[in-house]
Amino acid sequence: MIKKVQLPLQTLNLTVGFMVWVILSSLMPFIKEDISIPPEQLAWVTAIPVILGSLLRIPLGYYANMFGARKIFMLSFVLLLFPVYYISIADSFVDLLVGGLFLGIGGAIFSVGVTSLPKYYPKERHGFVNGIYGAGNLGTAISAFAAPVVASKLGWSATVQLYLVLLGLFFLANFFLGDKKETKVQTPLLEQIKGVYKNEKMWLLCLFYFITFGSFVAFTIYLPNFLVVNFGLDKVDAGLRTAGFIVIATLMRTVGGWLADRFQPLVLLMFVFAGFTLAAMLLSFAPSIQWYTIGCLTIAFCAGMGNGVIFKLVPTYFQKQAGIVNGIVSAMGGLGGFFPPLILTSLFKLTGHYAIGFMALSEIALASLVLVIWMYFQDKLDLSQKIINSTAEGLIVTDKSGNIVMVNPAFTTLTGYEAEEALGKNPSFLKSGLQTKEFYKEMWSSIETKGFWQGEIWNRRKDGQNYLEWLTISAIKNEAGEVKQYAGMISDITDQKLKWSKEG
Repeated sequence: MIKKVQLPLQTLNLTVGFMVWVILSSLMPFIKEDISIPPEQLAWVTAIPVILGSLLRIPLGYYANMFGARKIFMLSFVLLLFPVYYISIADSFVDLLVGGLFLGIGGAIFSVGVTSLPKYYPKERHGFVNGIYGAGNLGTAISAFAAPVVASKLGWSATVQLYLVLLGLFFLANFFLGDKKETKVQTPLLEQIKGVYKNEKMWLLCLFYFITFGSFVAFTIYLPNFLVVNFGLDKVDAGLRTAGFIVIATLMRTVGGWLADRFQPLVLLMFVFAGFTLAAMLLSFAPSIQWYTIGCLTIAFCAGMGNGVIFKLVPTYFQKQAGIVNGIVSAMGGLGGFFPPLILTSLFKLTGHYAIGFMALSEIALASLVLVIWMYFQDKLDLSQKIINSTAEGLIVTDKSGNIVMVNPAFTTLTGYEAEEALGKNPSFLKSGLQTKEFYKEMWSSIETKGFWQGEIWNRRKDGQNYLEWLTISAIKNEAGEVKQYAGMISDITDQKLKWSKEG
């Protein structure tokens, strides 16, 4: 029973955490009426919660593995009580910065669930499960929509204090319903980091999540005030539009995880970054509110789907270090939400518009598209290499001049020659001397006319012993029909031949 409750419980935990995380951006139109905040510093107030919310994801993902999600969620909700109350009584710009920094704990708990929940489900469902958990992003939509409505009736300070009640309730929910027997992983943090920090795939996933989740966070904290200032919308209307953006991105996260369980995730990411590129280009032209809405909704679709797909890829590439990699990747995503609002504000101050910032997003998304395509074909090559290395038959590949360019481990087992001893040589160094020149002439005549040859041939191992092999040589041609390489598949049939001879 307790195990079945973990997915809905942890999803609701994330919802509450994200609700708290975006208090400041959701209520900023109200807060700045009471607290004087210079326009050039406004972005800092809304972006500052992202700092701790990003950096803490690494240790929280690690500690979730070590102590279990129940304890980490409970501790996080207790710690959040202090900054929430402090913000509710804030009366200065500095108060908002200090309280906002520690609100980041609410965003950091994301790495707890993505580390914990896959333990309860088979690998084939990890994408969908993480997508469901990621639906906790709706917490930002709830705050973006509901907080302004409540604040218009009760005031922003009382609205913030209502979150204290919510945090207390979820502390109790985790105390009674959290899994006390969750499987723990005790690998030291530094050992886990050493195992992954040189892996290029992890850093590419960091870049991709920096863009997808970073865009989600950036638009969430930037839209409420931006829509009021630049399009003259009512504060509640701006909150509703922001909530719509968040809902779409959140739903697409679940869809993205579900699709990634059924289709090639990297192909899905190609569509994600192609959409990002086009949408950001549209936004860079400072369009009307109608076209701006289309651009933002496209970003929401792509960001949500990308978020779901990426957290299917993490356990695929990093089964043993999923906890620390989840933390690092999600931390980079959080930081991706910190910088854009600050950069956009600075660019607007310098140029009077946001075009350069959105065009930069378009270019980064395009570069990511190229990198995803590279990863896709690299994975195919890696798979081919694994097949070659694991096959029981020996393999020799030569260039068209007959020089060996590749052998597999089975070749070494069969002949005794290491790859370094064979590369660059002609396969004739394996000759036993038992075949005549006419034999080789007929072999190459068959290869030239039919494109292949197969048959029995005696060759010699490194230790000087002759052995009988079944050899298949195939000519590898390009699209123009030109021979570029030759591939030989070798099977040792010496023992079989001796057995047949005895039986005969």
